[in-house]
Amino acid sequence: MINPRQLAFIALRDVHKGAYADVALDRVLQKVDLADCDRRLVTELVYGSVRRQRTLDTLIDQLAKKKSHQQPQDLRTILHLGFYQLRYQERIPASAAVNTTVQLAKENGFSGLTGFVNGLLRQYLRQAEGQRSRGAEEKDSLLLPQSPIPHFDPLELPENPVERLGILHSFPDWIIQVWLEQLGLDDTERVCEWMNQSPTIDLRINPLHTSIEEVEAALQSTGILVKRIPHLPQALRFIGNTGSIQKLPGFKEGWWTVQDSSAQLVSHLLDPQPGEVVIDVCAAPGGKTTHIAELMGDKGKIWACDRTSSRLRKLQENSQRLNLQSIQIYTGDSRHFTQFQNTADRVLLDAPCSGLGTMHRHADARWRQIPKSVQELSVLQQELITHTSNFVKPGGVLVYATCTLHPAENEQVISAFLAKSPDWQIEYPNGLELPDSAQIAPQGWFKVWPHRQDMDGFFMVRLRKTNNSE
Repeated sequence: MINPRQLAFIALRDVHKGAYADVALDRVLQKVDLADCDRRLVTELVYGSVRRQRTLDTLIDQLAKKKSHQQPQDLRTILHLGFYQLRYQERIPASAAVNTTVQLAKENGFSGLTGFVNGLLRQYLRQAEGQRSRGAEEKDSLLLPQSPIPHFDPLELPENPVERLGILHSFPDWIIQVWLEQLGLDDTERVCEWMNQSPTIDLRINPLHTSIEEVEAALQSTGILVKRIPHLPQALRFIGNTGSIQKLPGFKEGWWTVQDSSAQLVSHLLDPQPGEVVIDVCAAPGGKTTHIAELMGDKGKIWACDRTSSRLRKLQENSQRLNLQSIQIYTGDSRHFTQFQNTADRVLLDAPCSGLGTMHRHADARWRQIPKSVQELSVLQQELITHTSNFVKPGGVLVYATCTLHPAENEQVISAFLAKSPDWQIEYPNGLELPDSAQIAPQGWFKVWPHRQDMDGFFMVRLRKTNNSE
């Protein structure tokens, strides 16, 4: 019998040694033949334990004599798995969560500490039950039989709102601070909750080879449920489990590709037209590049540039599967290109960023980024927009986009660029259909907040080069 929890432990051990969570998970899943329900359990335990790392560490800090960072790393990982199941997996009975965690300790070099593991997890359960009982007594004493018993939590939280949200929802304090400054307390908590959900999967149908109705019918004929997304004519969202994406009807035929709704908005903002020259300066792995080709009717020329050749191969594969002919690949760092000066009708700069809008998809991103890395990315982004804006013909358009929600990578980059570029101005995106509750800022840029629009966090702005530019 292959033990899903043991597989999760192996993957998490690799993550704590520096591996990316998705890479570590794929590595263990590729070596075994698991039933779908077990694959989902391994995936949930790995991503969930990584996402909730700070909360789980705090529980260890509060319940054990030794702090989490003082525990042997593998034992800390085992405790994470146990606490994650008890705290966040309502379908797993508490007894099963405790017993399987004790077994993990026994099988991975901690036979002498099984009593400690068992006692710590049961201490958490006793505290939760004790608080629940006290809550029931308080409710009875108020003589309000209809009052619900509130959820009681053994986790002790500080008064400071930044630390409280950071521990409760498992984010570094600096990310909480960035959101608080933009949103206030209530909306920040909602963003945190949204980012800790399992991500949905959206697809973009290829109108050159099919219709949205045809894709809906093909998927529903195999029991796969989808729903349409308002204001995005090519978008469908999967409802429930899909199994292997590559095996779904229409994938091999190039009828559709996976792309989040927010990313689809970016190409609509660019608004490419048939016959134009378009440069995607940070193109790989090619979701937006192929969307641009579809919107142009595959007529014109699209230069897809990226400095990572392995990721450009993925773009090439997607382009071939979607049967697109207008895309030409160019390998290299766009900051050093000189051959594209004043050649493009439109340029897309989907800039490398901290990814703070997509942390639900990348479980470990919240722990990998730090304020210093954000500032370094901001410098790179300013270098990219300064240089690649020269690719645009007078009168042409540049769209700047990121999947982050940090002003240093978004509003500040654009403000700095405009301050030294008098021949550029923001163009208010009239005619662009936006999701419900979405608002374009008075300056003309647009930020997707995930908890409001129920899609990845994004920033995007359309800039136009004035006709008198040299």
